[in-house]
Amino acid sequence: MIEQTEADIMKNWKGDIASPLASICTRTYNNEKFLPETLDSILMQETNFPFEMIVDDDCSSDKTAEVLKEYMKKFPNIIKTNLRKKNVGLRINFVENLQRAKGKFIALCDGDDYWTDSLHLQKQVNFLQKNDDYVLAYTAMETFHEEGTAERNVICGTGDKESLELQKHLLGTGSCTVCFRNLDIIQNYPFEYHCSPSNDHFLWSILGEFGKGKFLSDISAVKYRLHNDGDYTGKTVAKRHALHHQTDFSLYMYYLRIGNTYMSEYFHEQVIFHSLKERGKWYYFKMIIKTTVEELNRWIKKVKQFIIYRVGKFTKS
Repeated sequence: MIEQTEADIMKNWKGDIASPLASICTRTYNNEKFLPETLDSILMQETNFPFEMIVDDDCSSDKTAEVLKEYMKKFPNIIKTNLRKKNVGLRINFVENLQRAKGKFIALCDGDDYWTDSLHLQKQVNFLQKNDDYVLAYTAMETFHEEGTAERNVICGTGDKESLELQKHLLGTGSCTVCFRNLDIIQNYPFEYHCSPSNDHFLWSILGEFGKGKFLSDISAVKYRLHNDGDYTGKTVAKRHALHHQTDFSLYMYYLRIGNTYMSEYFHEQVIFHSLKERGKWYYFKMIIKTTVEELNRWIKKVKQFIIYRVGKFTKS
């Protein structure tokens, strides 16, 4: 556990502690051995504004809850936990974790990742306060494999993003790098999200409706842990393809409902793309041939019936 006291962390804060400017949202599930590093990396933040740590544990079966209780004792005014007695799953845990945030800005850092820069939060909030046309700011990310973890390839995006790129969830980074505005849509989260297995891709897309994304290169890279129990990196390639497929379908339904034709058509195309990737082009070629042949046979049958009808009518006359 970090050596600083709560008073040390809060000594330069200006403003009402009960109204934090930023909230750091953390989800945990069986993160006992990783969580102290995560919490310490957040508590080491040097800011001139109040921040809160919102931690939601989804009924972990290990000692995650005990770790959180120890941290709460030392930092009762900063750390606010929700220790669930029943497992609700990653979707509900993710949304309700966000919705408990009081801050004007929300930063994300799950219980198996950690920050490396003591000014990480200050720099992201400073930028967003000065640039209203940006909805989020993010920084570099470095991945590392926990011992015994199967190799996984994870894209680490860099560079500024236009609003449309965010809507197409092309941010290309982990949630632990991102700080965004706490908008009304967070409290009124689209119900289509509950069909999406990807928390961050869906979130980047809906945030993209409200502004651009800024890459801040002057913040040390966040550490993104790859391990076999990870929500994304613990999945097989096939399951990750299915994850993208389902997420794109949920976004297609969302944009269709709100009347955004361009984005709904874009995600409809993405659904087809992922279907081709999962099933293979030959599968769909066969389906097209099969459908065409079936349609042709139906027309032939109708023509035959018409000829028989006309011939029979002619014979009677």
